[in-house]
Amino acid sequence: MIETKTPADRVYVVHPQVRGRDYDVDARLEEACGLAEALDLELAGGEITPLRSIDSGRFFGSGKAELIRETLVEKDAVVCVVDTKLSPVQQRNLEKAWQVKVVDRTGLILEIFGRRARTKEGRLQVELARLAYERSRLVRTWTHLERQRGGGGFLAGPGETQIETDRRLLADRMARLRRELDDVRRTRSLHRKQRQDVPFPVVALVGYTNAGKSTLFNRVTGARVLAKDMPFATLDTTIRAFETPNGIKTLMSDTVGFIIDLPTELIAAFRATLEEVRDADVLIHVMDVSAADFDLHRQEVESILDELEAGVDHDQMVIEVFNKIDLW
Repeated sequence: MIETKTPADRVYVVHPQVRGRDYDVDARLEEACGLAEALDLELAGGEITPLRSIDSGRFFGSGKAELIRETLVEKDAVVCVVDTKLSPVQQRNLEKAWQVKVVDRTGLILEIFGRRARTKEGRLQVELARLAYERSRLVRTWTHLERQRGGGGFLAGPGETQIETDRRLLADRMARLRRELDDVRRTRSLHRKQRQDVPFPVVALVGYTNAGKSTLFNRVTGARVLAKDMPFATLDTTIRAFETPNGIKTLMSDTVGFIIDLPTELIAAFRATLEEVRDADVLIHVMDVSAADFDLHRQEVESILDELEAGVDHDQMVIEVFNKIDLW
């Protein structure tokens, strides 16, 4: 029997450059293309699309949208990644106009997280974030929202619309996930309390995704966590002990990487995991100095740390490590 590999879906990446925002657009497009390839999609190409204003219905104006549609046909793409956050209406309208699957930046990052999560806690957190994202997009799923189902079935009450039923089912599922997460988090809290009872200092590695945190973690602790040149190789926090040159036993944690426009759903879902960062004695901020948007990456990490009540503004020692200097 001859095994044949299913060809990967072809994806085209569009990065909208909105007037008034100062950053390296080429680096941002390259990052978005890397995120798409992380899902094993075949990259058909990418482009930077300058925008004067944002259309509330399709994000792009009619002329821009038509040009992109023609490119999608030419490139034989079946998926289009729009490297920004789209509203449910914008996403639905673009899919209708382009006749391809449209994925925004939030959906792309959530999909990568879903594939990378390995532990029970990680999978629960990603699933909770995904459901929170999909809840706002239920309008994309149903075209019969004006219909109502009667009260004869056990799923719907009298006069309950399909969209209301689906929202209720999603809310029930999310409530179950939160209960499961609470159990896992209680166990994590107990482990953290036990570590706090032992007088070992804790060092947490933080930084932008793919900056080299896991490689450094493996080198220092002798661990073998996955360390690859790809975004979000690490999602599940790993803690290992090591001894400093002057003989002090220390605990080091390797944490999930940050990224520009990290979905708020993921920050909320991973908040318990990221408490390892807040509770650490020292943070080591690993930075890829070869990145074109180095300063922006640094600012984004510092902003997320501040949101977690961690970092220098919260009386926490931070050591900056410049990595990949050979590529600079």
